[in-house]
Formats: sequence, structure tokens, C-alpha cells
Amino acid sequence: MATVIYFILIALFIIPTHTLSQSNDDDGFVSLLLSEKGVNFAKDVLIEQAISSLAPLQLPQIITKSVRVPIIGNINMGISNITIFQVNVSSSSITLNNNNTGEISIVASGATANLSMNWSYSCHSWGFFPIQIADKGEASIQVEGMDVKLNLGLEYEGGTLKLSPLECGCFVKDIAIILDGGLSWLYQGFINAFEGQIRSAVESTVNNKIREGILKLDSLLQTLPKEVPVDDIASLNVTLINKPLFEDFSIGLEINGLFTAKNSSMVPKYYHKNSLPSVDSRHLRKMLGISLHEAVFNSASDVYFKADSLRWIVEKVPDQSYLNTNKWRFIVPQLYRKYPNDNMRLNISFATPPILKIHSEEIEANIYSDMIVEVLNDDEIIPVACISVIVKASCYAKIAENNLGGHIDMEDFDLSLKWSKIGNFRMHLIESVMRTFIKTAALPYANSRLTKGFPLPIFRGFTLQNADLIYRKSKIMISTDIGFTGSYNLK
Repeated sequence: MATVIYFILIALFIIPTHTLSQSNDDDGFVSLLLSEKGVNFAKDVLIEQAISSLAPLQLPQIITKSVRVPIIGNINMGISNITIFQVNVSSSSITLNNNNTGEISIVASGATANLSMNWSYSCHSWGFFPIQIADKGEASIQVEGMDVKLNLGLEYEGGTLKLSPLECGCFVKDIAIILDGGLSWLYQGFINAFEGQIRSAVESTVNNKIREGILKLDSLLQTLPKEVPVDDIASLNVTLINKPLFEDFSIGLEINGLFTAKNSSMVPKYYHKNSLPSVDSRHLRKMLGISLHEAVFNSASDVYFKADSLRWIVEKVPDQSYLNTNKWRFIVPQLYRKYPNDNMRLNISFATPPILKIHSEEIEANIYSDMIVEVLNDDEIIPVACISVIVKASCYAKIAENNLGGHIDMEDFDLSLKWSKIGNFRMHLIESVMRTFIKTAALPYANSRLTKGFPLPIFRGFTLQNADLIYRKSKIMISTDIGFTGSYNLK
């Protein structure tokens, strides 16, 4: 029953964690909006999970009745092993921000249920003709017009959400009991006397089961991991920022969303964004809207740069001749004269964290790197020159399953000589070589990494479907439907 509330609170990227010590508690860099379509999907999954948690479900009560009838004697009746084995729901609804209190109300109306039970009957007569009659059998029970109402409290508490069942009611209108076995036709009238008690047992058991599921879900919320690991270097801070925003039939949330160094006190620099709403429910046609501010990507850039992981030793390229001084003999003659026919390698490192800017049609990236040309002379590695390479690139985000990846293309680049041990040489002479290297080696390598991307923090059992990407100033918007492929044992 509580799984879809889990979907609303967690599967849509709400996984509580610690806040960054240098970030502003009022700043959420990832915004989420569950639209009316998404809310109804959540409600439908909730009903599906409710059915799976209620069937089969055995009612704990063993109900007995004893009646003394003049002349006949004592009549003892009993029913046991009452089990719900099938539940069907005809209609349901969900109301957000009930009475402006932040409550979520869920109602399932006109449900039916099929139950089974064992019955027994015995009569002891001690009159003029002592007799004893005993019989037993099975019975099927049809429950009609069952309504279930659940009110949930949703509170913001220290970077996460507190979930509590405020009101839970199950109301059964009609019950039909059909006996089977023995002389069942003879005892039908007696067994019908249990109708009220069976109705009460069903209502009580369903109520308790729903409350138990909500409390289990809340306990799970409180014990989730404190970070979403991306790899051995970075984690994603997904602390909830402020309370949920209820608007019409939608739920809006903001999380911190910045990358932080894994298992380290290292934190990204301070970022700031405006507080304007990131996802507009009026224009959201799919279940979920996600807005990622450019600060999310720049925080990742900052973390990987500080971890000294933005380095690349290039020893193999598609055309290996580019890594031999013979290829450079007409471009940098002094290099060939000093190290004739020696192999080379390129030691590339980022000079600063890459800076990303999101525009209305693309993502602009400025990459500042140093490329040290190293000659492999016998067993010695000899640095001979350092070239500053500034690449202006355009990036395009894409969704692959539950990952956000991308693709990068070079727009332009600029070269300058930082230092040289082989004398000065002109940069324009090596531009064609560098252009070829960037397009055939550097960009394919970068795109192989970007294609995999990083996992969006979606709880297990949920997948993005038919996702669309929209670029806005300083933000990437994801409009997507959600699929539910998992199930949870809340019994």
C-alpha cells in the first residue's frame, strides 16, 4: 500500500543526505515536479501494491458462538482461517494538500474482495433423547462495496521527509457467505449470524495492514544511505531543501543536487542560483519534470578537478604516426633533429575545472588544458614542451535508461606555447595536427566517457520512459514518464 508514496517521496530522486557545509540551505539545484498525470500514475501503482500486500492475507480472529435452545440443547458454531485471497478495485482518487494542511488523501471506492474460511457446527441435546450432531466444511465470502480511505502526513524534517498515517478507514457495506461441505444448506442461517463479526474483522485487519505498511515505509525513509555514489571519486548530495510545494494537482520538490567528493571533507565551491520555479506544472505534459541547474555539472567538474582525476596520458591514437617525431619533422624541425624517429606521448591535464554554460539550444563548455609533449628516448621520458590548449566545445545531454549522459563537439580551439626545451616554434604550424588529434582521439575518448554518464538517483524499481530534454537559460529540463518494474514486500 505504501509503495507509491515511496515513489512520490523517493523514487523521484528524494534520497536524504547531509548538506554541504559551504552551500546555502535555501538553494536547491535540482527541482522536481510530479504532475497530475504523475500523481495519478502514483495512485494506480499504489492500488496495485495494495492488492499485492492484502492478498493473500489471513485474518487472525477465530470467532465462536454458543447458543442454548430450549428442548434442543447447546448449539456451538465457529469460523476460523478467514483468508483474503483476491481484491479488486473499481475506482480510486487522490487529493493533495487536503484542507491546505499538506496531507495526502487516497480513497479506493467500490472494492470487492473474495475470502475463504472454515466453519464448524455442533449440537448437544440432553433432553429425553440425548443426541449429538457435528458437522464442518468450508465457505466462500464475497465482500461488496468496500471503501478504503487513507490520510497521510508529509512533513519536512532535517533534509528528509517524515511520513505518518493520520487517518485510516476501511468500510465494508455487504457480505455474502456461501457454505460448502457437509449439510451446509442446513446451517446457512446459523452461519449468517457471523456476518457482522466478519465485516468488523475485515475492516480491522485492512486498517492495521495499511498502517503497518506506512510505518515500514517511514522507517525505510529514515535508514536510506546518506549519499548517492557516482563512482570512486564523487557522490551526489540529494538533501531535500525545504518542505514540498503542493500546487493544484502536482507536488514540487527541491534538492541540493551538487556533487561532493566521496569519503572526504572536500566540498565544491559555493554556487548560487535564483529562486524562481524551475518546472512549470501548466506546461508539463508527462508524469515528471526535472530541472538541473548548470551548477550541478560545474560542481562535478570542480570535484573531479580537485581529485586530480582530469588527466590523460595519450600513448595510442588511431594514426600512431602522430606520436613519432618523424611526423613532426616539417612542423617542428628542431624536435626531429634532437630526437630523430623517437616515439612520443602526450601528458594532458586540465589547468582549471571545465566551465559549463547552459543556453537555450545547447551547453557551452570552455576547457583549459596543458599538453606536455614527452619524448620516449630509450628508457627515459623527456618533457620537451608544454602547449596550452583552450577548447571551446558544445555539449548535448541525453538520457540513456536512468543515466544522464552526453556528447561533446569541438567548436574552436586556441594554442599557445607555455614553455619549451627545444626552442620556440609557431603554433599555427601545428594547428592541423592538433585539430586532427582532438577530433580523432580526444573527443572520441571524452564521448566514450560521457555516453555512460552518471546515474540519476532513481529508486530501484522505477525507470524513465520517453524522456525529452529541453534547454533553458542555465538549466536542463527533463520531461519524462515513469515506469514501475519492481515490487516491495510490505507484508
